[in-house]
Amino acid sequence: MNFPLPSFLAVSASNPWTYVLFGVIGFAFGFTLEMSGFGNSRKLAAQFYFTDLTVLKVMFTGIAVAMTLTFGAVGLGLLDFSQVWVNLTYVPSGLLGGLIMGVGFIIGGFCPTTSLASASTGKIDGMFFVGGGFVGAFLFGETEKYFTNWYNNAGYYGRLTLMDVFGLPAGVIVLLVVCMALFMFWGAEQLEHIFGKKDLSKEPKLRIYAAGTLFLLALGVALIGSPSTDQKYSKATILRTVDDKPVKYSADEALAQRLVQIVPAELFKTRYDQKVRLTMIDVRPEADYNLFHIRGAINIPAPQLKAHIPSLLATSAANSIYVVISNDETLATQAWKLLVAESLPNVYLLEGGLNNWIAVFGKTDPQIQPLASSLDEQLKYSFPAALGDRYTCADPDPIENEKIEFTPRIQLQLKRDKSGGGCG
Repeated sequence: MNFPLPSFLAVSASNPWTYVLFGVIGFAFGFTLEMSGFGNSRKLAAQFYFTDLTVLKVMFTGIAVAMTLTFGAVGLGLLDFSQVWVNLTYVPSGLLGGLIMGVGFIIGGFCPTTSLASASTGKIDGMFFVGGGFVGAFLFGETEKYFTNWYNNAGYYGRLTLMDVFGLPAGVIVLLVVCMALFMFWGAEQLEHIFGKKDLSKEPKLRIYAAGTLFLLALGVALIGSPSTDQKYSKATILRTVDDKPVKYSADEALAQRLVQIVPAELFKTRYDQKVRLTMIDVRPEADYNLFHIRGAINIPAPQLKAHIPSLLATSAANSIYVVISNDETLATQAWKLLVAESLPNVYLLEGGLNNWIAVFGKTDPQIQPLASSLDEQLKYSFPAALGDRYTCADPDPIENEKIEFTPRIQLQLKRDKSGGGCG
């Protein structure tokens, strides 16, 4: 995000204001739930009988407003959506979990969050529901080992959004969801009138103006659209520590000053560093990859790289390092710009590409002979067969190269912090 919180509100475990901020947010949330009647199990269960659909209207209002504001901020360049944690999608366990929660909701009259709000105001049914939740959590923890493979792997789609499912721009999805929500609000009122005998003439007119405002905001989000890759790249920055002081460089400055190009020796050493999670991304065509590649590198051809970014973001960690590799640097630099624009953390590229790697580690390999080629992004060596990583220099001996020297350029930068979500 381009506009961070003031320093006294910056989220940090060592900052006492963090707990004050979280406490205020928690109090405001609980207060809103209680004032909305969400601490009353009868009101919550009434939605299943269509007599009072306040829960449906409040939840979808929250979803529609949050979605509109979030993607409005994305369209204005204030927020990078790739840095927003999206719960990973598991279809079978999600369906079963939704069924269990729905049945529990209608039987007990609460969801987990509303039961806490109810229990905090001294309601006995809320206390029993919270107690049942703890028992359920204990039983799940004790039995999860028996179905862990199904729970963690079945129907896994990673970071999946409506934009991915329907192939539509985020702004269009926002507008469609808001229109659906407004239709549901109207339909909910009709059901309340039919089943709950609710007098709609007494409903405040303010809701009409609020609905119109929300629609106009969603329309604005659709018209603004989302920033292009080039726009994201133009705002991307690379943080480096110079003389123990953090210095920000634009992405182009980092490229020009060779801050992100690592020499083959540093990549070689990093492959054996147990403190980091190294991912080598070979962006060359599959034929070149099959001919020769560094052992451990994965092949994602440059035209397919953008489609893999969501999975790369979903699996990245604080100690993840990504090194982009091509025959020289041109193709790798283009891929590096794409990954940096999409906010993948700690991305570097191999200086001189595989031609430089072979020049350093393949000098004594009799199977590999140099070619008199000056074409960019073409291997400047001949190979007797497409052996991939079975050439000696594809996996250099760590003992023979133990004392290899280089000037390190890799600096780990923490870009994102994953956090999960839940009911409410």
